[in-house]
Amino acid sequence: MLKIENFTKKYGEKKAVDHLSLHIEKGNIYGFIGHNGAGKTTTLKSVAGIMEFEEGEIYIDGQSIKQNPLACKKQMAYIPDNPDLYEYLTGIKYLNFIADVYGVSQQDRTERIRKYADLFELTDSLKEPISAYSHGMKQKLVIISAWIHEPKLILMDEPFVGLDPKASHLLKGMMRELCDRGGAIFFSTHVLEVAEKLCDKIAIIKGGKLLISGNTEEVVGNESLEDIFLELEDKNA
Repeated sequence: MLKIENFTKKYGEKKAVDHLSLHIEKGNIYGFIGHNGAGKTTTLKSVAGIMEFEEGEIYIDGQSIKQNPLACKKQMAYIPDNPDLYEYLTGIKYLNFIADVYGVSQQDRTERIRKYADLFELTDSLKEPISAYSHGMKQKLVIISAWIHEPKLILMDEPFVGLDPKASHLLKGMMRELCDRGGAIFFSTHVLEVAEKLCDKIAIIKGGKLLISGNTEEVVGNESLEDIFLELEDKNA
């Protein structure tokens, strides 16, 4: 579903990400772990087609994000760590705008908006302007907007920040359901316990370089993900 091959992104002379290669297969929830500044957000934004990059290639379902950005973007959704929304719109107008962008039919959008807004207990707030929303409500709205066109790949940067326990539980279920239907999830998180329980595969990055990747059970072994992460951090200090 997603192939990152020798991906390198520079800021001036500094390499934010250095020859990263990962393969996120259909059906997988793939966790991307690293400290602040490790290169996670840069990678996610480049996969989403927001950032240009100097070396390597990124393929979405076999298509290059460089050569066919529009075709790639039609198949995915991206949830940033800090949702930047059109706050003068109401929640329902924002969701309809996103549905228009992706060409979702009136019937499908109505059903999906009702389904997910009810799940996240946001239905009554959809008629209000987004400027009146709390951070958690904005996060829920962005999650709904990401699922509205049923993408094959969803990219998320710290998706659980700002969500209450019930909403976090719902999101985990939605992630697994999407992957069970043949989609894929690639997301960054600092919540290592969640990543260990939820992810099929995990990659740990530091200073733009991949330290380890693979099946979660194989990466963790008899330890915890927190122990593995701290050990790798110390070894590569």
